[in-house]
Amino acid sequence: MRGRGGIDVTVRGGGIFGLSVAWACVRRGARVRLIERDRIGAGASGGLVGALAPHAPEAWTAAKEFQLESLLMAGDWWAAVAAAGGGDPGYARTGRLQPVPDAAALARAEARAGAARSLWRGRAVWEVVPAAGAGLAPVSATGLLVRDTLSARLHPRRALAALAAALRAAGAEVLEGEAAREAGAVVHATGWEGLSALPAAGGGPAGGGVKGQALALAFDAGGAPQIYAGGLHIVPHADGTVAVGSTTERDWADPAATDGRLEALHAAAVAACPALAGAPVVARWAGVRPRAATGRPLLGPWPGRPGHFVANGGFKTGFGLAPLAAEALAELVLEGRDRIPPDFRP
Repeated sequence: MRGRGGIDVTVRGGGIFGLSVAWACVRRGARVRLIERDRIGAGASGGLVGALAPHAPEAWTAAKEFQLESLLMAGDWWAAVAAAGGGDPGYARTGRLQPVPDAAALARAEARAGAARSLWRGRAVWEVVPAAGAGLAPVSATGLLVRDTLSARLHPRRALAALAAALRAAGAEVLEGEAAREAGAVVHATGWEGLSALPAAGGGPAGGGVKGQALALAFDAGGAPQIYAGGLHIVPHADGTVAVGSTTERDWADPAATDGRLEALHAAAVAACPALAGAPVVARWAGVRPRAATGRPLLGPWPGRPGHFVANGGFKTGFGLAPLAAEALAELVLEGRDRIPPDFRP
């Protein structure tokens, strides 16, 4: 039954989870109102990096299977967003390279290559390859790299704009900076502050905020793979920039300030990929990402609040999980069908 104004679903939050859930609901014929108290992308989703990268193919779980399916469906999902609203999310499945620093890392990589053949079922490859040494490639002490063909990238800000455009084109209400009323089922995708207000089963908050800093360099790497080296994501985008991120800061005072940690990140990126030396910095970003106490995203009914649902805690995996998370939550809200992994429950 529709709520006030003929609205079926109200989504609170204009980040990647909120916009994606709204879009999945609209595609099922629902009347949707999305309420963003500030502006689209004002929170953690409005960053620079946009690395859609898989977990290592080992110690397989339902959550890893869910992420795999989301990454595999992402190309078609983002193409539908672009076709509906005319925006370009900057998506491309360009793969990823990781340096192999020593013999122990090589043994792990070869074991994971075997696991990927089974767990990824031929839909993507994880393999050890010789370092080419040309273009945007990481330094590797062994001369070897891990290459996977599952990783992809998109431009976070363009992706959010593309989703908002698709929603508006489909007739959804997208309200920014307004204290609009809720109607119908309500999905809370309200970032780290909303996560802090959600009670955990054992008492205390269900999660909180972890600050991150990132930057973008003017460097046209074409369609080069992204790089993961020493905990650092280096992601070439289609707009002629390379994004570098991000820090992980549990103690912070100013959520939007950049500082020496970002300069250290920049230096580490150049050390990992010498081709970036001299590339000018064209953007800096800092923001607070929602991380659940469980370390996993929270998707599903809000305990004790009938008709209310949670989509939060994406932390570093939100963009990669968004396509399937959105579709699964829309199915739950509108159709009562539930395929969300139990580990993701609020």
